[in-house]
Amino acid sequence: MKDIRKQIGICDESFELLTVRELIERGIIERPIDGNHGETHPKTSDFVQEGIPFVMASDLKNGHIDYGACSRISEKQAEGLRKGFARNGDVLLTHKATIGETAIVAYDEHPYIMLTPQVTYYRVRDNTALNNRYLKYYFDSSLFQQTLQMMAGSGATRAYLGILEQQRLPVILPPPEKQKKIAVILGGLDDLIENNRHRIALLEKMAEEIYCEWFIRLRFPGHETAKFIKGVPDDWTVQKLPDVAAITYGFPFQAERFNTAGTGKPIIRIRNIQNGFSLDFTDEIADEKYVVRRGDLLIGMDGEFHMNHWQDQDAYLVQRSCRIKACDPRLEAYLSLALKAPIKHFEATIVGATVGHLGAKHLQSIDVLVPTPAVVERLEVLNQLLAQKIALSSVSQTLKQARDALLPRLISGKLSVEALDIQFPAGMHAA
Repeated sequence: MKDIRKQIGICDESFELLTVRELIERGIIERPIDGNHGETHPKTSDFVQEGIPFVMASDLKNGHIDYGACSRISEKQAEGLRKGFARNGDVLLTHKATIGETAIVAYDEHPYIMLTPQVTYYRVRDNTALNNRYLKYYFDSSLFQQTLQMMAGSGATRAYLGILEQQRLPVILPPPEKQKKIAVILGGLDDLIENNRHRIALLEKMAEEIYCEWFIRLRFPGHETAKFIKGVPDDWTVQKLPDVAAITYGFPFQAERFNTAGTGKPIIRIRNIQNGFSLDFTDEIADEKYVVRRGDLLIGMDGEFHMNHWQDQDAYLVQRSCRIKACDPRLEAYLSLALKAPIKHFEATIVGATVGHLGAKHLQSIDVLVPTPAVVERLEVLNQLLAQKIALSSVSQTLKQARDALLPRLISGKLSVEALDIQFPAGMHAA
């Protein structure tokens, strides 16, 4: 056992290395359980507007459950199921197709939520021996994630690790006080990230409300004296997107030269547009016009047409995505709001052989309502809100990097928490 501990980098002699099965046998956790399989698994036709969240693997994002996006089933149907009842404090782990996403259940509208067979809950039975927040962070660690991916056959078409096989998974178990200190350190960073997320959501809501007030309800500054023709101010113009913005399509870089080792320049692939940050690099050199800078508006042109402002360092734009740059900088934030409806329309109506593709012809057909210079001048408020959003996103990314750098050092004991004087939050033992 000592050799194994050394091989995986455990540096603190007080840390135990156990398996999930051994945690069960010691009475520290209950036997992990997933959702209902086979005939008892709720179907799409069973979903209701209001009801109990029916959590799928895709509903676990960035360490949280997206309750707003969850499908729901009725309480009557839930009561007829035999398992998959997750309660507050349970640690969730996805184990099928989408592997390794985690979250802690925190839901006040009902005593439980329901899980699909893609998600397992881990319920701490003895919280004097194991802290659930620590367990969640351990599940996020690279050591656990790599082991999980390997055991689940992540290279297979449908990666999967069943309930019984999960009992073979390793768990590093520090003494309880050290677990709580690790959870408080990492949780403090996550709390800051979550606070920023709420602030960003508020900024987005404010921008949306201003846009709707001025351009949907047409109660813009000076609307009282404006003349309208067919519901539009007569001194406003309707222009095609290429007339108000430069559209740059991504460069066809060679995929075989992509790397994640940081060699060369960062690249922006379609999957990076949604979160605004890049993990991939290329050693190819492309023209300066393909360089995207922080704040640039990007659109992914295959599958789901994600649209987002870039939040990371300068990076190359890869093909099947594009940058929209307003000719008048004052229209930058306004343009991103004005494009939401047509992009959503194309996403709903374009059907390709395998995935939908947003082509140049679609973008060039978009009409943009351009107000008078006096109203354009007032649009600076939207640019300011956007700048604040991007700044907060950048801070959150730095916090995430700090958390991710600390996590393996804390989990392995390389970074000792022994001498740290940490004030535990009330009820920390059963967070």
